[in-house]
Amino acid sequence: MKVFVAWRRVSRVENPAAYAQTVLTRTFISQRRRKRSGEQPIAEPPERVIEDVDSAVRLTLLAELANLSARDRAVVVLRYWEDLSVEDVAAVLHISSASVRTQSSRALARLRVALGEVFPERLLG
Repeated sequence: MKVFVAWRRVSRVENPAAYAQTVLTRTFISQRRRKRSGEQPIAEPPERVIEDVDSAVRLTLLAELANLSARDRAVVVLRYWEDLSVEDVAAVLHISSASVRTQSSRALARLRVALGEVFPERLLG
């Protein structure tokens, strides 16, 4: 690509093939230097912490959230998923703080009933 971009200049050179070979060699060496300086080998890879998320529980929760009304779903998601304060949720939805507390309480009660034993009680407040 570098030779193609500079072809007007390269075509006037006595040996364009040698020029292309030089460009290729220098590009290769440059790439090798960049990779070598950025990578540090280690004896053992670090342990990855994998959250113990049960995908069936997650899918069940998402399905039950879809069964809530749009306003209730918005309140629950903003309040508990996005971790916004009651006042912030009220400002986003243009409703009072009391409405946010009432709707979140009712929506969580519906979710508890719908999910039963599938979803741990400690995560629903």
